[in-house]
Amino acid sequence: MVAMPKRLKTFEVIFSDASKAFYCSGDKVAGRIVVEVAEVTRVSAMRVLGVGCAKVEYAKGKQKCREENEYLRYEEVVQLVDQPADHDGSVVLRPGNKYEYMFGFELPQQGQIVSSYKGKFGYVQYFVKALMERPAQPALECKKHFEVEEPLDVNTPDLLSPTGGMKEKKVTCMFIPDGQVSLNAKIDRKGFCEGEDICICAKFENTCSRIVVPKAAIISKHTYQANGRTKVFRQKLSSVRGNHIISGMCDAWQGKTIRVPKIKPSMLDCNIIRVEYALMIYMHIPGSEKLILELPLVIGTAGLGSRTNSVSSTDGSVSNASASWVSLRMPSAPPSYCDVTRDCRLDQPLTPLLNDYDGDDSPIFMHSSAFQFPPLPAYSEVDEEFNGNTRMLQVC
Repeated sequence: MVAMPKRLKTFEVIFSDASKAFYCSGDKVAGRIVVEVAEVTRVSAMRVLGVGCAKVEYAKGKQKCREENEYLRYEEVVQLVDQPADHDGSVVLRPGNKYEYMFGFELPQQGQIVSSYKGKFGYVQYFVKALMERPAQPALECKKHFEVEEPLDVNTPDLLSPTGGMKEKKVTCMFIPDGQVSLNAKIDRKGFCEGEDICICAKFENTCSRIVVPKAAIISKHTYQANGRTKVFRQKLSSVRGNHIISGMCDAWQGKTIRVPKIKPSMLDCNIIRVEYALMIYMHIPGSEKLILELPLVIGTAGLGSRTNSVSSTDGSVSNASASWVSLRMPSAPPSYCDVTRDCRLDQPLTPLLNDYDGDDSPIFMHSSAFQFPPLPAYSEVDEEFNGNTRMLQVC
């Protein structure tokens, strides 16, 4: 923005609805350009531009990759109301008065515009720019940005359908076979909005000699295209983890949840910038690459449409999963040391069991051999109500 000269006291763009957080396709963007001068100023024309563009820019070695797409281009010469103009169309602005130029235009229809975006290697932005043209002098300009958010409905049959998959991997140690690990997981739908919980049903098996850890994370994938090249930026947004699985054992998640954080909806219609999300379910294997299963997600516009169908399907899947899991219950066993409410972990030194270098995860610890368990709790024949927690099962 050009620095304000001394002869101008005010030169700004003000939208009619200042409380409007964002605009959608087909909406009208309206407002006024307010001008106040400190001395007599002749204005030959006041030009208003509405601009929307996507831009990608990054360096690939010594080469600069750059690409632009235009989604909005509006231009209009606005006039003052009840203000006499000279024969050449110019007007004279005098001190002590406030002048307002009114403007308004409609955004393109759905499918011809994309949501605002700001990322590591590109952006999509929209703004209104005012150009004050003066005789024999450079034009002055001011501009104001506004947000565009295109609605993305996740209540479609495709996004309400379940998805899942299976992966397995053979593990070796010094080229000697060391068993294998496998995972089988599914979720009840692919479309979610921010703040919703994703219920995961999964089974993990470990027949190798190492202790593995099952985990899940929501990841974002930002794809930038410029000059025929593609650059991908991946980021972990939130994660959960399960219990360690020792050799010869398996574990199951029945309705384990991970919450969708506050994130922008998926952006799938831009030609040079694409924002996608996925649920990554994986097993951390010490000394080997992770076993990874990625399930695609579509993050929709919060508050758009009814979530009744999707929520009921979630409740149904959880209840069915819980019922099937109840059927696997073993007979009630005597209470174990795990039922002791006293927490003695801080009374003893910690020794590392294995290092789990996975982003910002902390190492996993176990108690030293010097730890002494407290007395066994009293035994009771009363059956405990099933609480839905996972149970470690032996691999048959």
